[in-house]
Amino acid sequence: MALIAIPPQLTTLQNLPPKPLTAPPSKYSLTSPPPPNASSTSTVTFSYYPTKSANSVSVSNTTCTSRRSSLVVRASTSPFSPNIADTLGDVNIFTAAGDPVFFKDLWDQNQGIAVVALLRHFGCPCCWELAASLKEAKPKFDAAGVKLVAIGVGTPNKARILADRLPFPMDCLYADPERKAYDILGLYYGFGRTFFNPASAKVFSRFEALQKAVKNYTIEATPDDRSSVLQQGGMFVFKGKQLLYARKDEGTGDHAPLDDIFEVCCKVPVA
Repeated sequence: MALIAIPPQLTTLQNLPPKPLTAPPSKYSLTSPPPPNASSTSTVTFSYYPTKSANSVSVSNTTCTSRRSSLVVRASTSPFSPNIADTLGDVNIFTAAGDPVFFKDLWDQNQGIAVVALLRHFGCPCCWELAASLKEAKPKFDAAGVKLVAIGVGTPNKARILADRLPFPMDCLYADPERKAYDILGLYYGFGRTFFNPASAKVFSRFEALQKAVKNYTIEATPDDRSSVLQQGGMFVFKGKQLLYARKDEGTGDHAPLDDIFEVCCKVPVA
């Protein structure tokens, strides 16, 4: 398989002040961000770099706390605040159409159940795969009374590119160009997380689904701010303001299984 070198423009990102990383470089690399002057459409290629070491890849364990009506999974040692929904509430993001909206207005803050998927950025091929999975699962979640919310890093016009070309329902898609929600949730960020985390290797088990999702992919959806490509995403489930499930993506393409997310939603007692 052909290997892709990291574009020269991205090497300068190593000098950006990174957020703390907890995982060492691994033997896998997954690259997607394009150079600024690339053409509007591109073939998406992924690279796998094995080493001579016979040691297996070690992925950070998550801890799971279960109660009668809630399940919280944390991919870091720092627990989320019980008031995290209130903290997020006044964060201003944008609809894909470009209208400003408060985070607290994305779902019913009393008893509404919402799955909030934070994508890396709208030009990430792995996020197109996740968006395709969310779209496919949406009727099932709708029937269960669960609202699906997808948020990506980038401006609304970048969100519309994904919505038009994937396609993806615009009424579920939001843009967070300044990564405000990502910072509050403490989602991972950095060069090592994006390109060298062992969790990124999971995408190779979904290669066919990924190839299908990026059939109409274009690099034009990548944020103009190239530092944004170092952001990782996550998955969260809320009932009203109560956080039921939280998972930070350890690396690129390390998405929460939607079957697990649906199971969490179905276990929430009806008010």
